[in-house]
Parts: sequence; structure tokens; C-alpha cells
Amino acid sequence: MAERKKSGSEDEKIETPATQPAASANANEQTITRVNWDDSQMATSFANVINVINTREEFTLLFGTNQTWNLPSSRELTVKLSNRVVLTPFAAKRLLMILAARVQDYEQRFGTLQLEGQG
Repeated sequence: MAERKKSGSEDEKIETPATQPAASANANEQTITRVNWDDSQMATSFANVINVINTREEFTLLFGTNQTWNLPSSRELTVKLSNRVVLTPFAAKRLLMILAARVQDYEQRFGTLQLEGQG
């Protein structure tokens, strides 16, 4: 499946093979499916905090913005939640895989990311 993501004036193309139906002359042939991304109704939000909770049936991603700018004096964080995304376990696994690949690409271009608390 070819997925196109518009970023600025460039199209990012991600290709994933999709097997043709078994009725095809060669069942091992692969075809590329083009995905058109319709962003006409899309909204953009900023988040610097994320939390994930899950049940057997779904993963829930909570996105928000840290509203506490002086942590040492308050010792309490206030996070304003802005978005909730609910995924099936299969979609969560696909998200994990694509995020891992994009972070690896990022680190190859710009250097390793170090999270707080890591050596």
C-alpha cells in the first residue's frame, strides 16, 4: 500500500506491498495501492505530554500540554488534555512500528535523542 503524507510542499511516499487476489494469474504478484490523504477537515494540535492507557480491546492515547512552568516551587503538574485517540490493539502495534521507524530515520539524520533520566 502506498501512503502519501503531505509535508509542506513535498509528498512523503511510504510503500507497502498489497497482494493481489488469489484469482490473479500469479498469486505472488504484488501491486501498489495509492492512498489519497484528504486533510480538508483536519485540525492541528500541539502536545508535549502523552499518556497511554489500555484495556484488552483498545488503547487510548491522551495528548495534552504541560501548563506548569515553575515545577520546583509547585511540585505539582497541571496538564491540559486536548485530544484522545482510541486505537484497536492492531492499530496500536502498527503505530508502534511506524513511530520506531520514523524515530530511527530522525536519529540517523539529526543525532540520537536522549530522554531525561537516560545516561
